[in-house]
Amino acid sequence: MKESPSPLETLHEIRDMMEKSSRFLSLSGLSGVFAGVFALAGATAAYRFLGIGILEPAYHRYAYDADYINISFIKFFLIDAALVLVAALSAGIYFTARKAKKQGQSLWGFTARRLVFSMMIPLVAGGLFCLALVYHGAIGLAAPATLIFYGLALLNGSQYTLHDVRYLGITEIILGILASFFIGYGLLCWAVGFGVMHILYGAIMYYKYER
Repeated sequence: MKESPSPLETLHEIRDMMEKSSRFLSLSGLSGVFAGVFALAGATAAYRFLGIGILEPAYHRYAYDADYINISFIKFFLIDAALVLVAALSAGIYFTARKAKKQGQSLWGFTARRLVFSMMIPLVAGGLFCLALVYHGAIGLAAPATLIFYGLALLNGSQYTLHDVRYLGITEIILGILASFFIGYGLLCWAVGFGVMHILYGAIMYYKYER
């Protein structure tokens, strides 16, 4: 005769069911890894465009030199950022959809929509703010601003997905604040935040939840 589950096991099952119904748990760690790889590729292209080394501050190039900031300069960085964004989103959608299918969870269900909408406000506001910075010639603050607003978006969205996301968000905000004070190293902080930290986070999430 099959034993009935203990009250503690029943409580755990109820908690898991409630968590699955209120949180989108299909975010794949591999999407973070690939997003980090694409970000590092974009940062490498930016360093080559600027003609500086990774640890070399870029004060003389993009932070304050108004003569250096021309249309071709802005066009390169906008295209570079757009390519990184499209590649990262594509990888994220692919790996998340694959994981959601394995788990039998809808890719665009109620919890997924709540996650996306909760992140959109900081991301859209941050994107418009960065465009304003570029428009006014304060391009050296654009990289710190992207880190800060992205971190805020992760914190806002962490309530609808894995709790671990909040730690990545806090890290991005800290890097953004540091980059705001050391503008010459904004691109380096951007590469660490969007590149290295995404790879580390994605690898940890993959081994923690998907293996």
